Amino acid sequence: MRVDDASPVHRMLGALGRFCARRPRTVLAVWLLLAVTLVGAAAVLGRPVDNDVALPGSDAQQARDLLDRTGSGGGTGGQLVLRVDDGRLDDPARRDALARVTREVADVRHVTGVDGVSAAAGTLSPDGRTGWVTVRLDVSPRQVDRALARAVTDAAAPAGAAGIEVTPGGVLASAAERGGSRDSELVGLAVAALVLLLAFGGLVAAAVPLVTALFTLACAVSAVGLAGHLVAVPSVAGTLATMVGLGVGIDYALFLVTRHRRLLAEGVPPAEAVARSVAGSGSAVVFAGGTVVVALGGLAVAGVPILGTLGWTTGLVVVVAVAGAVTLLPALLALLGHRIDRLRIRRRRPAPPPATGTGTDGDPDADSGAGPDGDIGAGAGAGRTTGWTRQADRVTRRPWRWALLAVLLLGALAAPALDLRLGQVDAGDEPVGTAGRTSYDRLAAGFGPGVNGPLTVVAELTPPAGSGADPRVTGLTARVAGTAGVARVTPVRLADDGRTVALTAYPRTAPSDPATAALVRTLRTADVPGVAVHVGGATATRVDLADRVGARMPWVIAVVVGLSTVLLYAAFRAPVVAVKAAVMNLVSIGAAYGVLTAVFAWGWGVGLTGLSGPVPVESYLPMMLFALLFGLSMDYEVFLLTAVQESWRATGDNRVAVREGLAGTGRVITSAALIMVTVFAGFVLQDDPVIKMFGLGMAVAVAVDATVVRGLLVPATMALLGRANWWRPGRRSRVGARLAGPSS
Repeated sequence: MRVDDASPVHRMLGALGRFCARRPRTVLAVWLLLAVTLVGAAAVLGRPVDNDVALPGSDAQQARDLLDRTGSGGGTGGQLVLRVDDGRLDDPARRDALARVTREVADVRHVTGVDGVSAAAGTLSPDGRTGWVTVRLDVSPRQVDRALARAVTDAAAPAGAAGIEVTPGGVLASAAERGGSRDSELVGLAVAALVLLLAFGGLVAAAVPLVTALFTLACAVSAVGLAGHLVAVPSVAGTLATMVGLGVGIDYALFLVTRHRRLLAEGVPPAEAVARSVAGSGSAVVFAGGTVVVALGGLAVAGVPILGTLGWTTGLVVVVAVAGAVTLLPALLALLGHRIDRLRIRRRRPAPPPATGTGTDGDPDADSGAGPDGDIGAGAGAGRTTGWTRQADRVTRRPWRWALLAVLLLGALAAPALDLRLGQVDAGDEPVGTAGRTSYDRLAAGFGPGVNGPLTVVAELTPPAGSGADPRVTGLTARVAGTAGVARVTPVRLADDGRTVALTAYPRTAPSDPATAALVRTLRTADVPGVAVHVGGATATRVDLADRVGARMPWVIAVVVGLSTVLLYAAFRAPVVAVKAAVMNLVSIGAAYGVLTAVFAWGWGVGLTGLSGPVPVESYLPMMLFALLFGLSMDYEVFLLTAVQESWRATGDNRVAVREGLAGTGRVITSAALIMVTVFAGFVLQDDPVIKMFGLGMAVAVAVDATVVRGLLVPATMALLGRANWWRPGRRSRVGARLAGPSS
């Protein structure tokens, strides 16, 4: 089937592919200019991040707003944690060194003040061995970069000369370790390259998807970094964008290159092969990428700014990856022509004879399994039997057996999710040896674990208080200090207008301990006559975040599932297929939640991730994972269902259609999934526990989705449903529907 005879979407993409094939150097020049501009700007201007969590409408946000209105919000502050193995920090021999540290740190650019170690201020531990210096800065948290953190730390060199160990803490620790090891990306790229090499059997063909993905990723990640100058972008956004960008970028390019090489093997001229590949596999890529973006857009109903930011930054990367797949990649393919099969690593075998089935864009047997030389992308059923052909035959012959097996496997994986409890990760959960973990452990050992999660208690006074001796002020102090779970409180701070009073309460428990969350709720219900009490600070904000995520999760699920189901119905015009696909995606996400709970919350094998023990599952992570995984899972659903529906249109036999669809797409989906799983799993090597959770959760979900769900459960249930799969309301005589796009 020629591009011009296809649907409007096919014709539009075919025209785009033909334009790129005719003017490849122009297209490449535009992409090169875009990359140089974005990457260069990011290198010059920097990529600021802001891990400050704002939560409009929460009690913690009210406390913060009150402090900001009175000018006592405190600005940006970091810490330098000091420790000695013997003696005390305030020994006469060390006082001069500490004084020099205070003076030299104060001279660092952007430092507005330094509060030295003081027993009276509570910054010196009872045994005198541990203390901290507070460094106040005139820049926002997003502007604290590695250079500033290093300058502050270097200014503390006199302490090191006096035998005092200095470790950055807080925002300084986060900045000092930002942009560290790239081992995760390198591992993912290395394995992806190996899979592509084995799949395509040639160095040139394997390199094209990698080059395309890396090029588009550089543009997208630079754009995300530059956005940090305009809005608050958390540090996890760049890492998540890299993770997703690598995975989808390579996968989308893989599908188009597979189609293109098969068309070349059939004798189609290179320019026409490019146009037909973009029209065919490109339409599936556009639909799959659009589904990911729609799913991420569902986060808008969460009412959580950090999730909204992660949604649009990740969606931006997917959009750029799709754009690269349908423009940059065709230009590269056009320039290479038949040279894409150069530098082969194995002998070329004759192409199998054409099959009688109909391929995904109407071409005979297009993209039905392994390529003309045994590579992915052609003829699983084209005259020879493959492993996926045999598996497809087994599943469709005994669908009940395979459906039951799949349900049992998925149930076992998802079962731990019943014990999923949302919490917050703190610096004490980072791997041993990182600056954040070292400073956390030293402060906890010297002052108690609660010192790492102070709570800011803010109260509104009406009428205003005349002084700190006001009974409402003293009553608040006594009430907070006497609350079970509070280790100590700082002196109260009364605003100049007397309307706002604040104090800091240090819990007895760590920030991630559930007892600390309970303490936050207890303090908010403190009964002090004439005082409206609010509790803020980073720890209280994350408690509110967990509560809001739990309350909004059902709405996000409903919106994402609903929108995705509508898109699937628009693509296949089969309501049963659309609803079933949405349910199957939920199943694979449940398995990911179960594995996350077992590994991180229960501690099963958590040491293999580089962590020293169980950690809580970050409160916003399940919601973000849901939107992201639902969209990514839809990719493989679209490729499989497209092939099944095409066979159904050609044969009218549901069982044959399911068997041919699974046999024809099994190998290409497995290869694509293996690449994505490897890329995601590589990020478990990162130091940040939240990134480890994202990496493992996404790797598990994609692996389960591409094997158990797509390889067993989907074909088994479709075989059981029979013709009901293709039922359409009011269309008794129509057995098929028009495709959204071909599979690859």
